[in-house]
Amino acid sequence: MQHRTLHSIVIKIFPLLLLLGIVTVGRAQKEPQYTQYMYNIGSFNPGYVGTTPTPEITGLYRAQWLDVEGSPRTLRFGANYPLSNETMGLGFNIISDQLGPSTQTYVELAYSYQFNVTDNTKLSFGMDVGGSFLNVDFSKGTFENPGEPILQGEIIKEFYPTVGAGFFLYEDDIWYLGASVPNFLTDGVYNDEVATIVDDKLQFNFIGGYVFELSETLKFKPAFLVNLVSGAPVNTNVSTNFLINERFTLGASYRFGNAVSGLAGFQVTNSTFIGYSYDYNTNPLGEFSKGSHEVILKFYLGREGSIQGNDKKLRGKPKQIDTPRFF
Repeated sequence: MQHRTLHSIVIKIFPLLLLLGIVTVGRAQKEPQYTQYMYNIGSFNPGYVGTTPTPEITGLYRAQWLDVEGSPRTLRFGANYPLSNETMGLGFNIISDQLGPSTQTYVELAYSYQFNVTDNTKLSFGMDVGGSFLNVDFSKGTFENPGEPILQGEIIKEFYPTVGAGFFLYEDDIWYLGASVPNFLTDGVYNDEVATIVDDKLQFNFIGGYVFELSETLKFKPAFLVNLVSGAPVNTNVSTNFLINERFTLGASYRFGNAVSGLAGFQVTNSTFIGYSYDYNTNPLGEFSKGSHEVILKFYLGREGSIQGNDKKLRGKPKQIDTPRFF
């Protein structure tokens, strides 16, 4: 029955998938990369922000390609807030992405609206608006701009607006599908000088996952994230995670042609979750790097008491959660 329902829903939303997947000739920054994307969906899909049972705050830090000079460092602070009417939500993101002499900071506000597709399935649409602050300090090294003089000591500071959109289709505690475009404002965003520094192309994100309840104390969730960037190879991530006794998570992830990862997490209290992942590079970069580390910390506001009882209708109010949602 569930498979027939899911099949009919996919047919109904196929035009939306096609719309979000249309390849547009443009230019936009490549988004930061995450290994724990399954716990960080609100950072790249605004359709997710109002779907959480309670308000939540997320902090993430990623140190990529250790021992490689100028390698990426990403810091994210985000918040999702479902409104009391259960159909709308608000979100907030600050993401700082550092690569070599450049630091790009995104500040975005998100809004989502959701409705019932079936009795158990909801579809949420979201948009985010904000901007990107770009700072490039060439005093941090020696760099050459092809065909131009050496840019030693030069500092570039720019601001660019961003507008993104996405949708999130899900059934509570069972499965989800989503697609998003982080920024549609692409044509003419960067001037010629900055475009030689920032790889500026449109990006599409597709996500999905399914939760299998293997026993009363064990759940299993395979998931995927696919990033499509115009003119670049497809970035495909697949992962498996186990939730044990509603407290511990263990899993593995594979980024095709790039890295294999181990993941672990712990529900410290009913309102606090901490997760960690380590990436080992399977490409030639592995000879020069000691891998990548990523730590995520989530606070679920309104969760109080022990893990027992379950009433998802009391959004934003103190309540007890029987099974913390596995996405």
